[in-house]
Amino acid sequence: MDVFVEIIPGNHARQLRVVEGNRETRFHALWLRERSPDAETLDPRTGQRLIEAATLPLDLALTDAGCDGETVDLTFSDGHRARFTLRDLHPEPPAGAVHEHWDASLAIMPSADFSQALERDDALSEMLEALERYGFVKVGGVPLTRDGMMPLVERLGPLRRTNWGGIADVKSIADAFDLTMTQRGLEPHTDNPYRDPIPGYIWLHCLSNADSGGDSTLTDGFMAAERLRKDDPDAFDCLTRTSTRFRYVDDDAHLESEGPLIELDARGKVIRVRYNNRTERIPPLPPEQLERYYAARRAFFALITAPELTLTPKLAPGEMLIMDNYRLLHGRTAFQLSQGVRHLRQGYVDRDTTASRRLTLRRQAGAPLHSLQESA
Repeated sequence: MDVFVEIIPGNHARQLRVVEGNRETRFHALWLRERSPDAETLDPRTGQRLIEAATLPLDLALTDAGCDGETVDLTFSDGHRARFTLRDLHPEPPAGAVHEHWDASLAIMPSADFSQALERDDALSEMLEALERYGFVKVGGVPLTRDGMMPLVERLGPLRRTNWGGIADVKSIADAFDLTMTQRGLEPHTDNPYRDPIPGYIWLHCLSNADSGGDSTLTDGFMAAERLRKDDPDAFDCLTRTSTRFRYVDDDAHLESEGPLIELDARGKVIRVRYNNRTERIPPLPPEQLERYYAARRAFFALITAPELTLTPKLAPGEMLIMDNYRLLHGRTAFQLSQGVRHLRQGYVDRDTTASRRLTLRRQAGAPLHSLQESA
């Protein structure tokens, strides 16, 4: 492949043009200088920057550029020389797995075996890749003990502690302070949007279930958001621009946070959904703005409760759901107990430790971090 480089005239020599076959890319001189792949600029062991990039002269220019077909040699106006490979000039994209949106037609639920994920790195890697791809994974063979999930949690990182403690009981009790601890059904929701940061992953382990009802409900919030974007762009726009508040207060805790029901990144991609009817408290916005918000919220609610978007698995004792709390909306059907108790145990694990483990396992297996591209 032919490669051509030149310093672009008329830009105070601050831009480099690189042509690789049919691809043309322009690079800013400062961008090149601050990531010069040499031991003076970047620490050879950590890859962290050694120079203070903010102090580089804003009028830094390129004084010379050459290419031998594989490397690009540059000289800067501050006298620094750098040699880049073509790969250096094209950093890997964000290391994410494919996000596969789904609805009730999902034929096979992503699943994993507890013992295998605990003992084998390849099985743990497969579990985490499935979790990233679908937003949830069902784990079988979890020990029927109160802290049965913990050995697998510890393969990823620390358990996230909250005012509920580490792993909390989810079961019906008398005089419950939280509706989770009753026998009523729960609408689709994300957990704890009143926290900062919001817990990243929910681990829900079944010790015993109801003989009637008590089915889990799962909805892909990213799928619902994209459906809303397509079918009702005005509602989608409203829910991405209106920040609402969430609040939880009891005798020992006072937690508040805020954010939009649908959150986008700088590229306009959906990266988080928040929905929790029990704790949402929209501020007293102007009436016209509230009318638009209420209509948009209703449209989104219709999607996340639609049967065609909802899975209804029922956890058996020894089964566990791991759910992406930035993406998945979960709930349950109402239940009745003729005997025994419906007893689940729930904990949280943060996103950074989970992602770090997934990417480390991928790298150790020899797979490039950019091998799986983001998709809708």
